[in-house]
Amino acid sequence: MIDVRALGYIVVQSANIDTWRGCAENVLGMQALDATDGALYVKMDERDFRYLIVPGEADRYFASGWELADAAAFDHAIRALEAAGVGPIRASAQETALRRVQAMVWCTDPSGNRHEFFWGVRADFRRFVSQLGVAGFVTGAMGLGHAVLPAPKFDATDAFLRDVLGFELSDIFRVRFTDDPAEPEKRIHFLHCKNARHHSLAIMDLPVPSGCIHVMAEVDSMDEVGRALDRVATQGVKLSATLGRHCNDHMISFYMKTPGGFDLEYGYGGLTVDWAQHNVYEATRVSLWGHDFSVGFR
Repeated sequence: MIDVRALGYIVVQSANIDTWRGCAENVLGMQALDATDGALYVKMDERDFRYLIVPGEADRYFASGWELADAAAFDHAIRALEAAGVGPIRASAQETALRRVQAMVWCTDPSGNRHEFFWGVRADFRRFVSQLGVAGFVTGAMGLGHAVLPAPKFDATDAFLRDVLGFELSDIFRVRFTDDPAEPEKRIHFLHCKNARHHSLAIMDLPVPSGCIHVMAEVDSMDEVGRALDRVATQGVKLSATLGRHCNDHMISFYMKTPGGFDLEYGYGGLTVDWAQHNVYEATRVSLWGHDFSVGFR
């Protein structure tokens, strides 16, 4: 199995890069920097980027970038993929340079989600500076946050992520997002890797055209969540779920629509876990309070 340490970056395709520049700087409170080949780096911390926005014909989520410890872990990952009958594809020199890493390979899971594996981040360690005054995001060893991906081939995808990529189960949701009893129940598996964040990845058993359900960005104070919620209102950004607190990772957050067509969860107070003491459970509701997802369909 692969020894994934954290979600190091995400890659998003955009038909209009400037929509992401505006969202990053004016709504999310992140820092947007021009990259090569018309791409955009979105910076959250001392690394050169955490979101890579690349030009494309469609607005969609493109890839999840999983960080490995070193060259030995990278070579082991390649062997693990090959042993599982998955042919890892080596990144081109251009792809590797754009991601500012020593080396990268990628594969797709049974539901078609692209996973990139890399080691040796290159960074100039310049300070993160938000023009909105956001002090910073909760990243470091826990990575940029988490991603929730569509998995129409749910069981095969879950097995691949756990048996090949080395993720472990945090907990399970079997839920409806409205009060309508006719709404089919949805399965969500929350998965963690080698850090204390409750989950770095989750999968849901439905297809999504944008290639992603949502990504999560965590700030270090509740006031920053409130200020972001104010900006969503003043900037006319579509709200996907109201403020609430999840029952599994305890995140106090709201959801907004991104230019990529998927949602972004903006939150505070996420649970960190001692995995030696954790018990997996199944939740039949999404949140302790709040998180009205029907607002996204109005």
